[in-house]
Amino acid sequence: MELRELRGGNGGSIGGVGAATTGAPGAPVNGAPSPELGGICIGGAAGGQRMPTRADIFMEQLNATNAKKVALLLVLGFIVYHGLLNWNYGSDSCQWLLSKGRFKGDNEWQPYGCMVHKYSLTDTRRCLRYLAFFDNKNNFVFIGDESIRLLYERFVEQLRQPLAADEMADEEDNNASVTDGSARFEDKKLHMLAQYIRAEEVSPSLVEQLYRLEAEKQLSSVYVVGFTYAGLLAGNTTDDVLRQYAANLTLLVAPFHRLVAQTSRVLWKLADRVDEEKLPPHWKLLQNEQIDRLNHVARGVFRYTEASVWESAWHIANGLVDNAIDGHQLCAHGQRLEVQLLWNMYCNDYMNYNDGTCCSSSEPYTTLQIVAYALFGVCMTLVCGMCLRRWLLHLRGQTLYVPLQQQQSHDGGRAVGGSPSNALSALITDYGTPMVALSLLGLILAYFYLCDRTNFFMKENKYYSEFSFWIPVGYVFALGLFFTEDSRFTKVLNRDQTDELRGWILLVVLIYYMTGAQRVLPIHMHIKLLISGYFFLTGYTHFTHMWQTGGSGSLFVRFFQAMFRANFLSVLLCFCMNRPYQFYYFVPLLSFWLCIVYFVLALPPRLSSASVDANPLHYLYLVCKCIGCLGGITVLFMSEVFFERIFVTRPWKALFVTTDDDLHEWWHQWKLDRYTVAFGMIYAACFHIAQKYNVFDDNNHGNLFSRRTSISVTLLAMLGVGVYTSFSFLCRNVQNCEEIHSYILFIPIVGYVVLRNISGILRTRYSAFFAWFGRISLELFVCQYHIWLAADRHGVLVLLPGFPTLNMIITSFIFVCASHEVHRLTQILLPYAVPSDWRLVMRNFVIFLIVLIPVARSDGMF
Repeated sequence: MELRELRGGNGGSIGGVGAATTGAPGAPVNGAPSPELGGICIGGAAGGQRMPTRADIFMEQLNATNAKKVALLLVLGFIVYHGLLNWNYGSDSCQWLLSKGRFKGDNEWQPYGCMVHKYSLTDTRRCLRYLAFFDNKNNFVFIGDESIRLLYERFVEQLRQPLAADEMADEEDNNASVTDGSARFEDKKLHMLAQYIRAEEVSPSLVEQLYRLEAEKQLSSVYVVGFTYAGLLAGNTTDDVLRQYAANLTLLVAPFHRLVAQTSRVLWKLADRVDEEKLPPHWKLLQNEQIDRLNHVARGVFRYTEASVWESAWHIANGLVDNAIDGHQLCAHGQRLEVQLLWNMYCNDYMNYNDGTCCSSSEPYTTLQIVAYALFGVCMTLVCGMCLRRWLLHLRGQTLYVPLQQQQSHDGGRAVGGSPSNALSALITDYGTPMVALSLLGLILAYFYLCDRTNFFMKENKYYSEFSFWIPVGYVFALGLFFTEDSRFTKVLNRDQTDELRGWILLVVLIYYMTGAQRVLPIHMHIKLLISGYFFLTGYTHFTHMWQTGGSGSLFVRFFQAMFRANFLSVLLCFCMNRPYQFYYFVPLLSFWLCIVYFVLALPPRLSSASVDANPLHYLYLVCKCIGCLGGITVLFMSEVFFERIFVTRPWKALFVTTDDDLHEWWHQWKLDRYTVAFGMIYAACFHIAQKYNVFDDNNHGNLFSRRTSISVTLLAMLGVGVYTSFSFLCRNVQNCEEIHSYILFIPIVGYVVLRNISGILRTRYSAFFAWFGRISLELFVCQYHIWLAADRHGVLVLLPGFPTLNMIITSFIFVCASHEVHRLTQILLPYAVPSDWRLVMRNFVIFLIVLIPVARSDGMF
C-alpha cells in the first residue's frame, strides 16, 4: 500500500505527498550538489525548498512495491523454515496430533500445526461403515489402569446410539464384562470391536496376551496402553523402582514392534499429573514429581521404538488438572478431547472432511492441474530466455531498450536511460508485458497450491470469541478513520465513497471468516447484510453509468470487461486448485447478476438521462424494465423445480453445482440476494430522477436538504438501520431470518447511504485506507480461500507456529500483497483479453470456449 495513496497532498490529492517536487540527480542545493539524496526537494513554509530528511526518504519508501518485496522475502524464508521442519521431523501430521498442542480460550484443544474435525456419532459411524465396506476390521484395544478404563468408556460412549427395546438384549450381549475388570464392545454391522484389558503393571500374562493379540492378525488396529506400577500410591518411587520400571517396559518393546509391523498403531499414554491439594487421603503420598520421573522413564524406553508416546493426552490432562475429579481423575471434557484425537488419527485419512487435516494425506493432483502449471512454466521459461538474451546483449555493449513508462516509474522519475538502475531493469524485462504478467501469476498460484493443496505449511482450526472478533474490527475502523481525506467529489455515492464502502465491507467479512463468527446469529445476519450491500452497489453503479453516459461506446465491450475482472482469478484457481466454479460462490453470484444487469440495460430502448428528456415515454419503459426484472426473479423463486431445470441444463450445469453435483448451495445463495441487485438499480433510478428534478443538490459541499428536513430524514435512516439490528437480535431461526432478510435488506442499506451523504462534511470526506482495499476487494475475497485461511476456508494458515497473533499479522501482510499484485496483473492483461473492438472481443471469447471444450468433456459437461 503506497503511503501517498493514504496521505493525500494539498487539497486532498492522492497523487503525491505534500508539495513534494522532484529534480534531476545531483541537483545543487545552495550551490552544492547532493547526489546521495537524489535531488529530492520539499517545499518549505515560505514557498522555498529544503532537502528531505531521513524520515522523508524512509516514508517515501513505504509503498506497495517495496511491501511486495518484503512479502516475497518472508515467503521464501518460511519456505526454507518449513522445509527444514519437514526434513527433520517428516511431513506426517499424525506426530503433531499426538505430540504438541495448546488450549484455546474456550478450552478446546488445538493440535500443533494441523486441524481436528469434531466427530459426532454420525461421523464416527460413517467412518467405521466406510472402512467396513472394504473389509477392514475396526479393532480397538485399551490396556491399562483406571484412567485407561475411563477413556475406554468414553470411547464406547461415542459409538452408542439409541436402541429399540427388542435390541437391548443384543446390546447386552455385545457389551460383556469379565470378572477381572475387562470389558468389550462389539458392533458386527460396523466390523467393530473395542475391548478393555485391565493392567496395573507389566506381567508375563500381559506380554503373553499381547502376543496372542498379534497372532489374531487384526489389521488397522489401535492399541492404547498406559499404566505405572502397583505400589505408586505408597509414594516410594526410588531409583531402584525406576530401574525396575524401565526394565519392565522394555519387555513390551518386542510385542509392540510386532503389532506395528502388521499396520497397527500403538500409543503409550503417559500418567496424568494430579492436583495434590484435592487428593483423597489414600492418595496423599503421591506427588507430581514422582509421576514426572515415571513418565521420563517411559519416554526414554519408547523413544526409539515403533510405539508412539501420546504426549498430547498428557498436555490435555495437565491443562485441565484444576478440573480433575478428586484431584486425580481426568474430567469428562478432557476425556472427550482425547477420544476426538483418537478418531481424528483413525479416520481423517479416509473421510473427506475439510476441517480435519491431522493424519490426512495431501489431495492428489489432476491432469488439468499439471497442464495449467505446465503452461505457466512455459511462460516463465520464455521470460527467462528474454532476460538471458538481454543480458548477453548488455555484455556485448549494445544499448538496451527501456520503455519510457518504465524509465519514469523507477526512482520517482530521476533515472535516465543510461543509468545502472535502468540497465538492470532492462535486463529483467518490461513488467508491463502479458508474458511477464502470466509468469508472475504462475508463481503466485504455485504459492497458492503450496499453501492449500499440500501439507507443507501448517493449518489450524478457527477460533471464535467476542474478543477475537471485535478487537480486529475495532483496529480496522480506527485505521480507517485515521486515514480520512477530503474527496475530489461531492456527489452522493461517488467513486471514493463506493470504493470506501466496498473496502470496509470486505475487511469486516474477512474478519468474520477468519474467526468463524458464523455461530453467532446477529453477526451472521449483519455479514449477510454487508454482502448484500456489495451486490446493491453493483446494481447501482452499473445503472448509474448507463444513465449518465447513455451507453456511449460499446456496452458489449464494457460487459466483457466487467466479466473478465470478476472471473479471471477464479477461473485460474478452478484450473490450478481443482475446485469447481461454484466453490467461489461470490464470483458466480456477481457474474450472474452482472449478466442480468446488462441484459436489462441492453434491452431496447436504452435509457439515459438524455433519452428521458427527449422522450418522457421512456419513464414508462423504465418502470416496465424494473417490473419485468422483479417478476422474472419472483417466478424463478416461486418454482424451485423450474429453477433447477434451468441451472442443471448442460453445458452450463457445471458452473452452478458443487463437487458433489449438488445445486443446493447455488439455490441458497441465489435466493438470499435475489432482489438485491434489482433494488440497487431501482434505487439508482429513483435517485437520479430526484436529482434531475432538483429534489436535492449534491453539486456542492453543503447538506442535501434543509435543516428540518435533514433531521427528519436522519431519524428515519437511523430507525431503518436500528430496525434491522433489532430484527437480527430477535430472530431465533437462521432460515426464517434469511428469508425475511431478502425483503427488508434495502431498508438498512438505504439508511446507511442517507446517513453517509446527508451531511456535506461527511459526503465530501472519505477513508483512503478503506478505499484502497475497496479497489482490490474482489481479489481479497477470492485469495482468502487459499493463502490466508486454509483447507478451503475451514481453517487458518500457519506460517509461524506457536505465535497465533504474530502469525495472523504475517499471513495477512502476505495475503494483501499477493491480492494487490494479482489485481495489478489483471489490469495488465485486461486490454489483451478484452480489446476495445467488439469483434476482437468475440474472437477471444470463441477461443476461450474452444479451450474449455476438452476441460468440459473431461468433467462430463457434454
